[in-house]
Amino acid sequence: MLTDSVGRSDSLTFVQGFRDCVPTLFGYISVGIAFGIVGTASHLSILEITLLSASVYAGAAQFAICALLLAGSPLSAIVFSAFIINLRNFLLSAALAPHFTKESFLHNIGVGILMTDESFGVAATKLKQFGSLSAHWMHGLNLTAYLFWNLSCIVGAVSGQWISDPEAWGLDFALPAMFLGLLFLQLEHVPTAKWKLYATLMLCMIAAMLGLSLLFSTHIAVILATVIVASVGVVLDK
Repeated sequence: MLTDSVGRSDSLTFVQGFRDCVPTLFGYISVGIAFGIVGTASHLSILEITLLSASVYAGAAQFAICALLLAGSPLSAIVFSAFIINLRNFLLSAALAPHFTKESFLHNIGVGILMTDESFGVAATKLKQFGSLSAHWMHGLNLTAYLFWNLSCIVGAVSGQWISDPEAWGLDFALPAMFLGLLFLQLEHVPTAKWKLYATLMLCMIAAMLGLSLLFSTHIAVILATVIVASVGVVLDK
């Protein structure tokens, strides 16, 4: 058992983090190119798209920023909307934080600042397999994703000069499609004994989203619904 534990720990290297990121790169590349094209259609320059991608690094928020810019929204509304959309990253980081308590403060900052829905999904899957994570593995995972995301956004920005209507190509569905792919990857590792629990939580999430969407904006509703259903899951899973 000790040998198995050491072997697993040794495999969580920076290079392995890069390798584990490879299966998700198609999602980053396709959505990144889609954003670059949408950004160009929103009258952003290639430099502006590059800086936006490098600094915000969040597909949903970046698409929302483009929509708000086209609508002529004030800067304060754009910043606040991006903050609300990305607020879920606090939940993602908090969920993984207990596994990095032995790492340095700088390592924890590095892990959290480049956290995405996709990297969280890969990390959650790795936790189910190994039961532990390492900061070096997370850095390999996160930096690979960050690099390919930004390169893809630049490629999309250049390509966008020849595509006037992104929706005609179905590019507006790129982000939801990627999240659906991540969901199916997660469901592959669900133990048979827990399918009933997961099905119950999915129904609770749907109900919570529908109810809260009547009272709050969609971005706030999804955060509140996530917190509520996650708490219900903790209680039911004991």
